[in-house]
Parts: sequence; structure tokens; C-alpha cells
Amino acid sequence: MKTLRIIVAAAALLIANDSISPVAWAHEVRLGDIKRTNLLRNDLSAAGREVIQVLVEFGPGVSAVRHSHPGEELVYVTEGALEYQLDGRPPLTVKAGEVLFIPHGTSHAVKNIGSVRAAELATYIVEKGKPLLMVSE
Repeated sequence: MKTLRIIVAAAALLIANDSISPVAWAHEVRLGDIKRTNLLRNDLSAAGREVIQVLVEFGPGVSAVRHSHPGEELVYVTEGALEYQLDGRPPLTVKAGEVLFIPHGTSHAVKNIGSVRAAELATYIVEKGKPLLMVSE
């Protein structure tokens, strides 16, 4: 588990590199059975904020470690069913075509509860210059 946290933290550093232009930024990062395709990164009109959009694909039964973001996350599940565990809330299953709002700094975990691949389109509205993902204990 510690190795996975290190890998996730390294990927977050790659994702958080703000010296890369939005066009050159689009690329895939694979962490075991989780694939992240970085789609968009752009400054917002609100000072110190940016939007980042990522397609995240999960193999069957795969979980992402508990983590948080320095801003809000809007999730649209594009296929399959994902179970989200947000701190202070009961587990919530979000299926293809459904959305979820994750508040700023809320620690959460996600798991593909199906027997087929699941995917989400994650849109982050975050503080510029901070790591996108912080692994929670």
C-alpha cells in the first residue's frame, strides 16, 4: 500500500506541473489498473484558480486510495458504477450518466464495484500551483 501511495504522489506531481501548456499537457498516466488521461488544464478568470479535466478509467474491482484536492471536483461517470466514500458520509454509488460533487479538501476514496471497466470524467476547479492530489492517511 505504501508503494501505491508513492506512485500516486509521483503522478500527482506530474499532473501538477504548471509549466506545461494546455495543449502539450494532454497525456496518459497509468497506475496499475487505473488509467488517467489528462485532457485539459487552463487558468480561470478567478485569480489563483485553474480548471483541470481528466478521464479516469478503473479496472474491475480497482480502488483509488483516500485522497483530497485543493479545490472542488465534479465527477461524471461515463461507464460502469463507482462507489465513492467521502469523509462524513455513507458510501454512495454513482452509475454511468450520473454526477457527483466533491467539496474542496474533502478526503475520499473510489472503487469500481462492477465486473467491467468503469470510468469518470473528473473536472477539478483548484488552487493553481498546488499538487492536484494529496494522499490521505
